[in-house]
Amino acid sequence: MELKKCCNHASLVRQYDHYENDPQSRLQQLLKSSGKLILLDKLLCRLKDTGHRVLIFSQMVMMLDILQEYLQLRRFAAQRLDGSMRADLRKQALDHFNADGSTDFAFLLSTRAGGLGINLATADTVIIFDSDWNPQNDLQAMSRAHRIGQTRQVNYFYY
Repeated sequence: MELKKCCNHASLVRQYDHYENDPQSRLQQLLKSSGKLILLDKLLCRLKDTGHRVLIFSQMVMMLDILQEYLQLRRFAAQRLDGSMRADLRKQALDHFNADGSTDFAFLLSTRAGGLGINLATADTVIIFDSDWNPQNDLQAMSRAHRIGQTRQVNYFYY
């Protein structure tokens, strides 16, 4: 598990001694600590510019925290769903993302919490940031964007 953390982001293994206060410097600090995050940044900037909406799945809640901070620093509007959320907050996040005219670009989900009974057909891109040991869990997560009402081709990216 430690190796998987190290592959995702260095701060999952060892905390920074110093956090940058300036948002641009903090963004660069986050990016420099993860090759996967550098690639994700390039992909998300392109997807945002071309009008796509994305679902980003991760196994680890701590990685979702890092991704959420990254999205905030990039000023990408996003929602989040993980296993620690109350049912009413989950529904609120889902409704906000799926609402007509929603400005949300991304939805962060933990793979298992975002696996069952969730319709996110307003997204057209699924990113699996870190794959589950059980591929069935990833397949179930990917199907969140393939629902009745999906009008666009869905693209998948694995990191």
